Amino acid sequence: MARPRKIDPQTVQRARLVVGDTEDATELRQALAILLPAEFGSTLEETAHVLGVSRATVPRLQQGFRNRGRPGTPARKHWGGRRRALMTEQQEREFLQPWVELAKDGRVLVLSPLRAALAQHLGRPVAVSVVYRFLARHGWRKVAPDTRHPKSDLQVQEAWKKNSRKIWRPC
Repeated sequence: MARPRKIDPQTVQRARLVVGDTEDATELRQALAILLPAEFGSTLEETAHVLGVSRATVPRLQQGFRNRGRPGTPARKHWGGRRRALMTEQQEREFLQPWVELAKDGRVLVLSPLRAALAQHLGRPVAVSVVYRFLARHGWRKVAPDTRHPKSDLQVQEAWKKNSRKIWRPC
C-alpha cells in the first residue's frame, strides 16, 4: 500500500478558503486535489476519479496550488507549444525563402531536395513526415493533379467518340 500523503495544515486551510471563494475551475480543482487526500484520506486514483482527471494530473494540481501566489515561482506554463522544435519560426521562414522564390516562378516543389537541404541545415537526418508538417505550418499544401488535362479539347474528344469503331477487337 502507498504511503499516506502528508499535507501541510496551512495549505489545507488555504485550500478551504479557495473552495469557498473561487469561480475559476482550475483553482477549484487544485484546492480539491489538496482537500480530498488531506480530509478524507483518498488515494491519488480516488482523487483523480472525483476530479475527472488522470492519476498523474493530481500531483500536478497539488503542486500548482502550492506554488500559486508565492514570490519567485515561475509563471504558469501551458502544455501546448513547440517543445521539440528544430528551428524557430523565423529560421523556418528564412530557410523556406529560396523555395518560395521557385514556387513564385511556377516551378514544382519536389520534397526530396527540400528534405536533403533541411537535413544538411540541421546536421541530422529528417523524416518525410517532419518536412510535410514543416510545410503545412507555413501554409503550403500538396497540390493534386487535376482530373483532366488543361489542353484537352472536349469537341475533339466527342468527335472521336462518334467516329470510333463500335466493337473493339484485339489485333
